[in-house]
Amino acid sequence: MPPPRSAFALLNAFKRTQLVSTHIRCHERLFVRTCSSHGPPLPYEWMTPAVDPNPQPKPDRKSQLNPPTPEPPIPPTDHRTLAQTHDLFITSPYSPGSPLLLPNGAYLFQKLQAFLRAQYPQFGFKEVITPTIYKKSLWEKSGHWDNYAEDMFSVQGRGATGDTENADVGQNEEFGLKPMNCPGHCLLFSDEIRSYRDLPIRFADFSALHRNEISGALSGLTRVRRFHQDDAHIFCRPDQILAEIEQTLKFVGMVYDTFGLGPYKLLLSTRPQDHFIGTVEEWDRAEKQLATALTNSGREWYLNEGDGAFYGPKIDIILKDSNGKEHQTATIQLDFQLPQRFDLQYQASPEEIMTGTKSPSTEGLDPANRRPVIIHRAIYGSLERFIALLIEHYAGKYPFWLSPRPAIILSLNQDPKTLKHVSYLQSVLSGLKLPQTESDEYASPLPQSLSTVHLPIDVDISARGLGKKITAAKKKKYNHIIVVGAEEVQSGGMRLEVNHQPDKPTIKEVLGAILGRELEEAETERKIVVNMDPQQARSYFEELVNRFI
Repeated sequence: MPPPRSAFALLNAFKRTQLVSTHIRCHERLFVRTCSSHGPPLPYEWMTPAVDPNPQPKPDRKSQLNPPTPEPPIPPTDHRTLAQTHDLFITSPYSPGSPLLLPNGAYLFQKLQAFLRAQYPQFGFKEVITPTIYKKSLWEKSGHWDNYAEDMFSVQGRGATGDTENADVGQNEEFGLKPMNCPGHCLLFSDEIRSYRDLPIRFADFSALHRNEISGALSGLTRVRRFHQDDAHIFCRPDQILAEIEQTLKFVGMVYDTFGLGPYKLLLSTRPQDHFIGTVEEWDRAEKQLATALTNSGREWYLNEGDGAFYGPKIDIILKDSNGKEHQTATIQLDFQLPQRFDLQYQASPEEIMTGTKSPSTEGLDPANRRPVIIHRAIYGSLERFIALLIEHYAGKYPFWLSPRPAIILSLNQDPKTLKHVSYLQSVLSGLKLPQTESDEYASPLPQSLSTVHLPIDVDISARGLGKKITAAKKKKYNHIIVVGAEEVQSGGMRLEVNHQPDKPTIKEVLGAILGRELEEAETERKIVVNMDPQQARSYFEELVNRFI
């Protein structure tokens, strides 16, 4: 749970109108609070079970979704403590709220990105890269400067403090670090003429975002000022909303099942009582499509009446973690507002023209054009916060494909032959190409294949005793511990011990298939320990990566 709000922050939230607080919900944040209001968690008494039409008595405060407490306890698997053990990230007073990821943390981060990138083609997303800063005039156009300026970082561009001779239009403007990607994606959409046949268009973006959080709320990876979202925007026709929402819910389910996260439920936030754009008929039609998609998903969902953003209804995913706490993670939002602000349009289909379907949002458009609807979509939400959730969920026992410490090789002695064999094993298990002849060692290296599964295999060749090395390796939660001594040097093989590796039955199955035999009882009586050659071990590692994904 985040710490309680300060009186100053509450006052600022109160000063903003409802329209302001809903506008900045473009992307919801992980762990309870939304990115819009920074407010307390949503109480259950605001929700209506979608499957039960009869009103229920309001539960007491204890039944709230993550009820706030004056001094929230630190859970036994706090991600900040575990991060120190696993060397994942540090923080610095020189950049408060912007964690510095160490190599192990960066490995987790990149694996999360790579996993989603691998899924994008089957869901029709194309990744884009957009600027970190834009001129004030863009944020005024999108509405962020009026509604969100106090939570943005302003940047002084060249000439911003005075007139510049022969300056271009807007050169003297103030700049703002982007808190979200939607305006940039609108610029991409409007760059060319779009036809109804082109839609839907799906842009995905991992760009860094910045939000000027109050310093007292900053905490590890869960409350930060600089973060990355698995951000995406779907530009579609109104008649495509249902199909896109259903596909997005399938995407969410696939991702959460892969990480073993859940159970989770879904909230449908509907039209606010006041301060909304578009017609009631447009809202009713959109909400009906969202409700149909939720029902078709087969998952538990609730109505959260009146809490939609002013620009459209939304679906929030509520996840229960390993400690029983519930967190708001993914979000799916409809937006009728930005297409108007950026004058987005597409050439209408013959059916749209024939039926004459128009609305206030299409006023001033050519009769042959219509405005698209934008679906804002985030599955991880903030990658930094998702990492924090995974750190606590796995408590250091990461699946092999995601683990920043898949294996470590320990030397029994300091003999040069032993150390050379350790180096050889590290290269093979990491997935590096090895020189085929002695002359190759002095040649320029060849490029590695993009399809190679590279693994960060560590070594410990210190003069410490083997017992101390093994103790240290187990404390650091390596998935596998490999011991190399004179016997391994002579045989050219290695001794592998499975350690802190989930799903032992799968491990036994894969090892048995690689070795071509069933594991003996002595090899698995207390722990799995086998002797194998380096190529077998590499094949075993590759199969684990493929199996767990």
